[in-house]
Amino acid sequence: MSTDITGLKGPRHIAGLKGAGRAEQAPPLRTAGPGPIKGAGRFSSRSIGVVIVAVWALAAVAAPVVAPHAVDDRFPGLLNSPPTVPHVSFVQRPYIYRWMLVNQLEQRYEIDRGRPVPLRWFSGGTLVQSSDEARAPLLLFGTDSYGRDVFSRLLYGARMSLSLALVSAVGAMLVGMAAGGLAGYVGGALDEALMRTSDFVMVLPAMYVALALRAVLPLVLAPRVVFALLAGIFALVGAPFIARGVRAIVRSERRLDYAVAAEALGASAARVLVRHVLPAAGGFVATELAMLIPAFIVAEATLSYVGLGFPDPIASWGTMLHDASTNIRVFADFPWLLSPAAAIFLVVLGLNLAIEDAGGYERTLG
Repeated sequence: MSTDITGLKGPRHIAGLKGAGRAEQAPPLRTAGPGPIKGAGRFSSRSIGVVIVAVWALAAVAAPVVAPHAVDDRFPGLLNSPPTVPHVSFVQRPYIYRWMLVNQLEQRYEIDRGRPVPLRWFSGGTLVQSSDEARAPLLLFGTDSYGRDVFSRLLYGARMSLSLALVSAVGAMLVGMAAGGLAGYVGGALDEALMRTSDFVMVLPAMYVALALRAVLPLVLAPRVVFALLAGIFALVGAPFIARGVRAIVRSERRLDYAVAAEALGASAARVLVRHVLPAAGGFVATELAMLIPAFIVAEATLSYVGLGFPDPIASWGTMLHDASTNIRVFADFPWLLSPAAAIFLVVLGLNLAIEDAGGYERTLG
């Protein structure tokens, strides 16, 4: 029994068929007058999501300029120090107060209000720094247990975590579209083999598959090798979700008139698939991409949290959470060390708001 998915039809490249299937009845006229705008609330939530994601993306790109310190800069006298709060005054430029260590064992600090330290703008290639970095560095999110600036590491960690998620999602898209397109267009034994392989990957818990694949590899690797391996593992785990949906769309689209006409006019199978049929799955693939990116962000954080991610001193949100987990006082005394968890929450929330009801496709395809 064939399935009618005319709502998913792709672009009509055959000129003679462009008018086929048009509705004969004109749409009803809209009456004038005030009324609620359909989708206004959804547009607002999507806008919030887009803004959240855009802010984090810009922060990641501009990390070398926005971050006051390098990712591995350490301040041995300020281990687990609280955030420094900038102050604004009408009589002088913005300034901060330095933290004084009161108790080494408890790592308790007090503010030294005797001498304010002015901030210095656009100096040394950074947006803002303290004018006395040796005595009173600018630490907007405090420091970790190694004396490293949490705010700077958070921005550099965004570069690593977001870029890994994006590269992995693009890899999953390429593999999934290739496998799903071939399975749906060729059919037969190739379709059966590709779909059974996808089913096997999908029935396994994705996180456990990623953990198992990473665990069998050497523990100590160069950062670039770790990045490539994690991107490949995530792409292989995420590709089946795209492949099954693309296969269902391609199988339905290739029977439609515009695809049949293209074949009759002498177009090769590869041209029909790539040029005419696969574009019909664009909306579905875009939605899946936006859903895979937050999943890969969480996956990287999980792998790094258990020690299978990037090595020290490479900063990612997962490695920062791993470092914070070694301190049992983090929740009560050093909550700023959990800022990577807040960043992950915001990015995932923003992506989910941005793709709310996008595309109109369901995972039940295929």
